[in-house]
Amino acid sequence: MELRLDEFLARTREFADREVPAFRAYQRQRAELLAAERARLRLDEYRPRVMSAFVRNRLVDEVYLPLVGDNLAKQLGAAGDAKRSDTHGLLLLLSPPGYGKTTLIEYVAERLGLLLVKVDGPALGARTTSLDPAAAPDAAARRELEKIAFALTAAGNVLLYVDDIQHTSPEFLQKFIPLCDTTRTLNGHDLRGKRFAVCMAGNPYTESGRAFRVPDMLADRADVWNLGDVLTGKDEAFAFSFVENALTSHPVLAPLAGRDRADLELLTRLAAGDPAARRDRLAHSYAPAELDRILAVLRHLLTARETVLAVNEEYIASAATAEEDRTEPPFRLQGSYRAMNKIVSRIQPVMDDTELGALLDDHYTAEARTLTTEAEANLLKLAALRGTLTPRRPGAGRS
Repeated sequence: MELRLDEFLARTREFADREVPAFRAYQRQRAELLAAERARLRLDEYRPRVMSAFVRNRLVDEVYLPLVGDNLAKQLGAAGDAKRSDTHGLLLLLSPPGYGKTTLIEYVAERLGLLLVKVDGPALGARTTSLDPAAAPDAAARRELEKIAFALTAAGNVLLYVDDIQHTSPEFLQKFIPLCDTTRTLNGHDLRGKRFAVCMAGNPYTESGRAFRVPDMLADRADVWNLGDVLTGKDEAFAFSFVENALTSHPVLAPLAGRDRADLELLTRLAAGDPAARRDRLAHSYAPAELDRILAVLRHLLTARETVLAVNEEYIASAATAEEDRTEPPFRLQGSYRAMNKIVSRIQPVMDDTELGALLDDHYTAEARTLTTEAEANLLKLAALRGTLTPRRPGAGRS
């Protein structure tokens, strides 16, 4: 290549004096424009934020992620030759509150690089029947409908998440049925071929305490998963998930969340008194005093878990009972991850069984206060589940 130095230096000076400042000015202007549009569209509000307390446990890996992943693969479509032609449908998750549905969806959206548009079902309410913000019955519902409109306008790389759908109108939920067939449309937006997914989540009970029923046409077309039903054969993983999810709620157990899962399983067996468990098999080196504190907290945790699992089982059984078949009030105390974490956060290594029992009583008595007329019946049922129900004293009035 021939190079004339005088010409090259002149071109270099022109490039440094004109092209470089112009390009840097373009970059600044572009960054300012993008920042202004990002603020106008409030995109940062739709960035999924995985909770620091989230623990990807065995239950998530073995049960929940396959359920969510299979449906999202159908909605979003796989890449390349494996791309599916039946990219339609939506995901509907049902479980009692506090089971981590929202946390799981946040994690999946963050892993997939999707905007997460969360819509609050209670804010929509039973009076909202249209997807048009102009037809909203109040300002709160209008804000939620505007979120849906934003998600539909963005269309690409969006996960629309409608939470607590038991508070919404069946007529509103039926608006999403066209997503479940080959037309894949919603409120006039053609979403075929778009990287757009919809997930709904709900509680088996409505706000009135009645069982929640998914509209038949939606239930027949969506992928509906009751997280209480999909755990058949996974009881051990489900029970162990209460230990894994509670780790970050207690300062003594929190370090275990970042260590080998096999260590946690072995520590749990040690705390349960398994004679085959040996301390010298732990991968991490624990000081004797630290190990004793960990085992003391885990012992109390396992005892509390028995109550929480019993409450969870009774809640699900009660939610599945038809109103005409009830012989007692609905049981609505919570045996969820959230309840377990609250209890574990108050455990002290030096507690005895009596103090732990009092802690459980305090927790559920406080929770029962929100049930008004059903509080006494729920607490009596809880005492029966725990085996602490005492016989009525002779001559005492009705309880």
